[in-house]
Amino acid sequence: MTVYSIFGVMTALLVTGCASVPETRFYTLSVPPKPSETKISTRDSSIPIFIDVLPVNVPERLARPQLVVRSGGSGPQAQLFILEQDRWSSPFNYELRDAFASGIASQIGAVNNVRGIRTPDQISYRIAIELNQFDAIVGDSVQTGFGWTITRSTDGRSIACHAAITEPIAGGIEGVVAGIQRVVASVVEGVSKNLIELDSDRVPTCVQRKAGLPSFTDF
Repeated sequence: MTVYSIFGVMTALLVTGCASVPETRFYTLSVPPKPSETKISTRDSSIPIFIDVLPVNVPERLARPQLVVRSGGSGPQAQLFILEQDRWSSPFNYELRDAFASGIASQIGAVNNVRGIRTPDQISYRIAIELNQFDAIVGDSVQTGFGWTITRSTDGRSIACHAAITEPIAGGIEGVVAGIQRVVASVVEGVSKNLIELDSDRVPTCVQRKAGLPSFTDF
């Protein structure tokens, strides 16, 4: 066999091998707001407000770029799947943080990423969000539990809230992604509403959501 023949066989094998590799699909939670969406802020827009969204705490099994889903059923019939070919554009906890930061900033007209930007006399709010329960059941629903704490820089006043949010989803992985995006939008709405209430020195209230059992604490 000549060198050219060997090269031709190797090329054919490489092409065949590449063709058999499943395509990897990437998704993101940072969805641009729709033009019809209105901001919930009622504060004086001439006075800047700064937010600092901390890294989001998630269960260890979710701190990865692969989507993690569960099949239907319960008990021994339920199976957990880590999808190698369906991934977030970054690890899930990073995706959540970016989506929350951009979403909240857009909702209330705030300036994101306060470090090195604001002056000491300008008010900022530190936002800590934790995902403490997550179950994405393909073709059924996305069931989540979130908690968040908002702290004002000037006087240290804080509020804390948690909510259980369930979103029904369509079949397929695209349905799972869309359901998680809606969950994130609900958390963004709730955190933004609480922050504006705290900024206005009103008593914040948790947003009632589907299957939610929210509670509120003012420190």
